[in-house]
Amino acid sequence: MRWALVKVSLAVTAMVVVAFAIPLGLVIREMARDRAFSNAEREAAAVAPALSITTDREQLERVVASAGSDAGMAVHIPASGAGTGTEGSTDIGRQRATDEDIAAVREMGRASTTEVSGGSTLLQPVALSSGEIAVVEVYVPESEVTNGVGTAWAVLAAVGAALIVGSVAVADRLGVRMVQPAQRLVEGAHDLGEGKLGARVPEEGPNELRLAAVAFNSMADQVVQLLANERELAADLSHRLRTPLTVLRLNAASLGDGPAADQTRAAVEQLEREVDTIIRTARDAKPQTAAAGPGAGCDAAEVVRERMGFWSALAEDEGRKWRVAGADRPVRIPVARADLAASLDALLGNVFRHTAEGTAFAVDLHNGEDAVIVLVSDAGPGIPDPAAAMARGRGSGNDGSTGLGLDIVRRLAESTGGDVRIGSSVLGGTEVRIWIQLDGRATQTRQRGHRGAVRRRRQPRSATTIDRSRSLP
Repeated sequence: MRWALVKVSLAVTAMVVVAFAIPLGLVIREMARDRAFSNAEREAAAVAPALSITTDREQLERVVASAGSDAGMAVHIPASGAGTGTEGSTDIGRQRATDEDIAAVREMGRASTTEVSGGSTLLQPVALSSGEIAVVEVYVPESEVTNGVGTAWAVLAAVGAALIVGSVAVADRLGVRMVQPAQRLVEGAHDLGEGKLGARVPEEGPNELRLAAVAFNSMADQVVQLLANERELAADLSHRLRTPLTVLRLNAASLGDGPAADQTRAAVEQLEREVDTIIRTARDAKPQTAAAGPGAGCDAAEVVRERMGFWSALAEDEGRKWRVAGADRPVRIPVARADLAASLDALLGNVFRHTAEGTAFAVDLHNGEDAVIVLVSDAGPGIPDPAAAMARGRGSGNDGSTGLGLDIVRRLAESTGGDVRIGSSVLGGTEVRIWIQLDGRATQTRQRGHRGAVRRRRQPRSATTIDRSRSLP
């Protein structure tokens, strides 16, 4: 839009300048010509009184010399009007006009101009005392006819160029005033699309753009309100689960002693904690007003230690060997604590569900400059078709898997710009690699070509909220 306004202004101003400059330049040239011939007429008129009194050559020569340059003026007196002792016509000065032109002026009795070499001549008839007609010839060189025309044209060109430049500058400033509000509207739409619910657009610029900004801000407010209502609904629905959970907890307490009873009570307590977490998260959630900064997220090492402490109890019951590496020092990642815990629970739950008792497993945490890698590996039979397993992450499994576990892990990684890969582990079974970006970039498919990795084509996500409970795929 900005350049379109500049081009239109340039075209219109150029047409106006051309429409006025060309006729004005022609008028200036004509005025210079009229000025030159007016001066010639004044010089010829200065000689006329002397010719009406005398035709003596010497006296006329003095008059011509005093009236103007004798090289540019000539006087032609007929023979009958010449002084005593002369025969034929008397010519004073240099003649440039032809005899025919002089005779025609003498016969017509009015002034005339004629073209000669190097310029023009003015032929002015003057009546003598004898009744004859003398002709005064005044030479007007071409340089005098065009004197000052070039300078005037240069001034006109400079003024025209200044007008064009000024109009382009003004159009550019007006274009900026129109384009900037539109750019802010586009940026606000992008921010809102990226989840920055606090994005708003200043209501400025032309009336149409102001109305568009008002409509955008109103839409953003409605989106925030709808999300708040959705969070409130999730909190209310989760709160309704407390009653059956209370009954379940009381029934679990009456099971007595034993490993199965202890595991059931532990599962009920974990489920109750998860419901409380959902309620608090839904109640306390704030609209996202900016991208996650370096201080946002959680300590991945702490989450790994906590979840391994939970799963280690079950591992001891089933005789599984387990190992944790890289979780001895803090590792900050731009991921919510609950999301990382849900992802680890999903992967570790897969190990317990799809491998035999006594199968070893390990969790490794690697901290790099721009990424953090979480490896969950086991010594099970492995996955013969990793691509199909990743497809089950889309919820297409037909072996009893819901597909939620890998989908939770995938969304966690892709929310930071990372991805998830399935390969073979050093323990001989399956290795799931979670690549978490640390620079907060938007979700994108990364090209890293790790051996054994499986590339997945991203599919449209469901509009429903992911259940981040401890349900295993």
